[in-house]
Amino acid sequence: MQEYHFLINEELDGERIDKALNLLIESLSRSFIAKLIKENQVIVNGKTVKASYSLRTDDEVVFSLPPSIQPDIQPENIPLDILYEDKDVIIINKPKGMVVHPAAGHYNGTLVNALMYHCGQELSGINGVMRPGIVHRIDMDTTGSIIVCKNDKSHNCIAAQLKEHSITRKYHAICYGVLKEDEGTINKPIGRHPNERKKMAVNEKNGKDAITHYKILKRFQNYTYIECQLETGRTHQIRVHMASIGHPLLGDEIYAPGRKHPFHLEGQTLHAKIIGFMHPEKKEYIELEAPLPEYFETLLNKLK
Repeated sequence: MQEYHFLINEELDGERIDKALNLLIESLSRSFIAKLIKENQVIVNGKTVKASYSLRTDDEVVFSLPPSIQPDIQPENIPLDILYEDKDVIIINKPKGMVVHPAAGHYNGTLVNALMYHCGQELSGINGVMRPGIVHRIDMDTTGSIIVCKNDKSHNCIAAQLKEHSITRKYHAICYGVLKEDEGTINKPIGRHPNERKKMAVNEKNGKDAITHYKILKRFQNYTYIECQLETGRTHQIRVHMASIGHPLLGDEIYAPGRKHPFHLEGQTLHAKIIGFMHPEKKEYIELEAPLPEYFETLLNKLK
């Protein structure tokens, strides 16, 4: 059972307790916190409170989380587009609409379910039952290359490369508007959106360093085809950065809400095209390219 103990500081003075705890513990939703409060699981200065309670400086907040029950993740015979595989790593070209690892609302049909069928027990266990072999991820509606590790040694090696930003990650995308400069760099910190939990945002105060390099591949009327290379790897980095300069990704329902287009798309036009890394066992650089998905090629032809 996980226990939490907070002494409220001046920054949270006057804040509703459910909102404040949501800010302090990003992994817990505000609705879940409100449920704990309603069930009298949250104690403030030795007493139970309501979710509308306004915190005061030096309030002592204590509560515990019941042990989580992890669902039984089952192998599923889902075809995989494998770009490379050996005894240490497997590189997958992930299709649109596939979630990488199980989470609430997505306990089957994920990349992990498919990998468990394909690899059996040959997946690293560092991230536990919910995320075996997964060392990084891409969004559900983003396609392209993702590295999966088959043992803990490989997992640690790839994770270290990700941490030091030495892995090559180049994405192809189509954005709204016509970019003037042939290339550029966006250096803006990214953090959780202050009001919408499912969104990230440029956050100068609480964000982490985030750097995206982009270059123009082709200009069209009203749209631009670009390549983005990540120097860092923040959640939704390319989507947030391009939106921050007024050129959100075509089809992005979160960072380009209300933007109209004549194409029938499912989410953002973003593809992890090139991935390069130092092989954990062979100690040689490997670079792989995931071909553009059919919908992306078709869209480019329409734009031409």
